[in-house]
Amino acid sequence: MLNNVLDLLKDHRSIRKYKEDSIPEEYLDNIIQAVQSAPTSINGQQISVIAVEDKAKKKKISELSGDQEWIDQAPLMLIFCSDFYKAKLALEKQGKDFGLIDNIEATLVGAVDVGIALEAAMVSAESLGLGIVPIGAVRKESEELANMLELPEYVFPMVGLCIGFPMDGSDKKPRLPKKAVFHREKYDTTDMKKLIDEYDSTMSDYMKERTNGESDRNWSQTVAQTYENVYFPKVSGSIRKKGYKSE
Repeated sequence: MLNNVLDLLKDHRSIRKYKEDSIPEEYLDNIIQAVQSAPTSINGQQISVIAVEDKAKKKKISELSGDQEWIDQAPLMLIFCSDFYKAKLALEKQGKDFGLIDNIEATLVGAVDVGIALEAAMVSAESLGLGIVPIGAVRKESEELANMLELPEYVFPMVGLCIGFPMDGSDKKPRLPKKAVFHREKYDTTDMKKLIDEYDSTMSDYMKERTNGESDRNWSQTVAQTYENVYFPKVSGSIRKKGYKSE
């Protein structure tokens, strides 16, 4: 039997237009409580969240993220960081050297923990009637963002989340067919190309309707364009650094 949580999860959509109303502190507190309740690897809690409400800072984050105007419009922006600074302090307290950050496992642990925390924040916000949209492009100019937020060493900004009361609704974007995502016992590639072709057609129709015929871009074209974006190599290099210091 379906329940309210499942209904909420399955009805997710990104909201990019917000009212000017600020987010009540009680709402934000509940969102952060949900984030802190989410599981993390070894209970290391390798995350930190920075709330940004200052208009000038949000404007700057928008510029650093490719001029995404909804960052300006949203009354609240949360920046989710992979955070090994606290772990460094814990190891130093035990008289041990902190070498974990040099291992790719640290990148994976931080990314997974942030992803789980982000989902907790998204579901919590939507359950309160708020609209959200995640912003991966906060990594585009990650060093400049880290300096602006005064992130200590071993802390990396992974993803942002715009939060606000929706100005209006948003169309629900079609997803790949279940068969392209869910497999039993083994990965089944049998019909994958066909499934992608069908989904490209669906997305092309969706884009034409959404843009009043100005664009018919499909999923494959979007993925190809994004993977060619210049910020990916910058992220690859930045994320391997030991961290940022504000100096």
